[in-house]
Amino acid sequence: MILAGTAAAIGMSDAPWAPMRRLCILLLAAVTVSCAGLGNLQQIIAPPRFEQAPNQPAEIRLLGASVNSPLGSAGVRIWLQVSNPNPFGFTLSTLNADLTLEGSHAATGSFPLGLPLGAGQQNVVPLDLSISFADVPGLSRTLGRLAAGGTAAYQLDGTVGIEAGRFGTPTFGPMRLTTGELHVR
Repeated sequence: MILAGTAAAIGMSDAPWAPMRRLCILLLAAVTVSCAGLGNLQQIIAPPRFEQAPNQPAEIRLLGASVNSPLGSAGVRIWLQVSNPNPFGFTLSTLNADLTLEGSHAATGSFPLGLPLGAGQQNVVPLDLSISFADVPGLSRTLGRLAAGGTAAYQLDGTVGIEAGRFGTPTFGPMRLTTGELHVR
C-alpha cells in the first residue's frame, strides 16, 4: 500500500500506521455507502396524491369579451385535495398543470404553491386556469354544452415539485393529477 511503502521509504516501521490505515479504509467505506444511499432516498419518496376535493365540484365560469380575449374566455376552478403519503413532511413547491376537456387540450398553468404538508396530512387548494376561446376552436361544442347548463369531463395532468428538507427537491411527473366533471357556476 502507499502508506506502507511511504513509511518504509523514510525508514519508519509499518506497525504504527496500521490502525490509521484501517481507520481510513473504514471511513472511506462509510462515506461511499452513505453517498450511494442518497440516490435511493429519492426513489423512496412518494409523490403527493391529488384528487378532486369532496363536496367542492370543479366549476367553469363563462366570461365575456375583453381586450385580452376578444372572443371571450372561461375561468376554470378545480378544487384539489392534496395528500402527503410519506412518513415525513414536505412543502409542495410547484405545480405545472395541463387541462383537457373531453379529450381536447384547453389550458396550461404554472403555480408556485409553497404548501407545507406534514406526514400523512392533506389540504384542499383551489387551482384556477383560464381558457381563451380564440385559442381553442376544438372546444366549441363542449363550451356550447356548458353554456346551456351541461357538464364536461376534464382531466388534469401535471408535474409536481416538492421540497423535502434533507431528502432533496424531487420532481414527479408528468402524471395524472385528477379527473372529474366541470359544472357551470
